[in-house]
Amino acid sequence: MNFTGILIGAVLGMWLTHNLLGALIGGAIGFMFDASRQQSQRRRAPAQGGYIAPLFALIGAVAKADGRVSEAEIAIAERLMVRMNLDQDDRARAIDAFNQGKQPEFNATEVIDDLRQWVGHRRDHAFPVIDVVIETVLAEGTPSPEKMAILRQLAFALRVSDMELMALMAMKGYAWNGNAGQGRAYGGGGGRGGYVPPQRNTQGPDPYAVLGIQRDTDERAIKRAYRKLISEHHPDRLGDLPEDMRRRAEARASEINAAYERIKAERGFK
Repeated sequence: MNFTGILIGAVLGMWLTHNLLGALIGGAIGFMFDASRQQSQRRRAPAQGGYIAPLFALIGAVAKADGRVSEAEIAIAERLMVRMNLDQDDRARAIDAFNQGKQPEFNATEVIDDLRQWVGHRRDHAFPVIDVVIETVLAEGTPSPEKMAILRQLAFALRVSDMELMALMAMKGYAWNGNAGQGRAYGGGGGRGGYVPPQRNTQGPDPYAVLGIQRDTDERAIKRAYRKLISEHHPDRLGDLPEDMRRRAEARASEINAAYERIKAERGFK
């Protein structure tokens, strides 16, 4: 228990009333404040395993969004189960959820809300969840508008902006097509175009896309974008995140650092 609220309440009670009873009342109010804050923090912390069913159901829904579930999409779900080191019960739960998600009548909105509640206010937990779903979205190359619509709905629910989503896509080797005439950031239909395969090179994805900035961004804004991204993706902040998602965050932090170093070298600043 953190006693900060109790001490502050007791001091304020004594200062306002100039007697011991006021100090006791203030301390009691501080105690209730501390207890409420700790309970709120516990609610925000993702429960271990609570993400498995909604995550795999959403992956199933994404896979089926264009009308058929491909072998590549099934393979991604299988690899994810292996990487997450699921035990027999959790694996069975994941398979059942995936199969439910690919049913025509399945409502992705409900499981997106479950994931939103699991993530809570932990934006550093939101990015690995989206990263997992992106793998299925990109399983067959250029994603369909239906798959992009679900991905955007998830990003919006987890408070991840379109620019941040672009950066996550760029880390997977895809870039935003600014000439595609994309509509609203989180529209229901998703529109056509938007994300297209970039011209690949040996240096990896476009470093500006990784940081979610334009090529004409000034030095100060580049540094600000980098600091914001690395603070949200740094593995040291992830706490109780599952191991597979922690590894994803570590890889993403490395990509962010590499992109920043490339831009610094190109621009000639420190």
